[in-house]
Amino acid sequence: MNTVTDQGTVAQRRVHMTLRVNGEEIEVSFAPYKTLLEVLREDLNLTGTKHGCELGECGACAVLVDGRPLLSCLTLALECEGRSIETIEGLANGTELHPLQAAFADLGGSQCGYCTPGVLMTAKALLDSDPDPSPERIKEALSGNLCRCTGYQQIVESVQSAAREIREMEHKISASGARGGAA
Repeated sequence: MNTVTDQGTVAQRRVHMTLRVNGEEIEVSFAPYKTLLEVLREDLNLTGTKHGCELGECGACAVLVDGRPLLSCLTLALECEGRSIETIEGLANGTELHPLQAAFADLGGSQCGYCTPGVLMTAKALLDSDPDPSPERIKEALSGNLCRCTGYQQIVESVQSAAREIREMEHKISASGARGGAA
């Protein structure tokens, strides 16, 4: 990984690749030992993903890779070439909050906010696969995300509220499509 130059100094080899982050192809150059968390925060300036324990125990660094939650502190960025990476910065649609973000703000699912990006991304993956999860299923899905502020009840309630909102939005869209097709 290192190369000795003519002057006898050690030069770090860098990897050049394209990562697909929040739907955008981004050229990036980084040291091959860097984790996805480090590349996101240090090289791409996407600092919403939080640096927590570095042991994969807190979930603060969770992002979605190919739609599944992944602990970015334990994943080499090299492993993500050709895969779709979603971070908290890509959750909102412009200035419109994702229903999860709105529910967390309205219901107190986020207090100090440090764990929130990882919780939101993990909850998004859950709702993408299960649009009507039970409280037990929500707790199971979020069991790898530690929060020291909320006691988790507000988090579960926020996810349930967002799930209802998403289902209602999808119902309205399908109902308007059915009416449009019948005219």
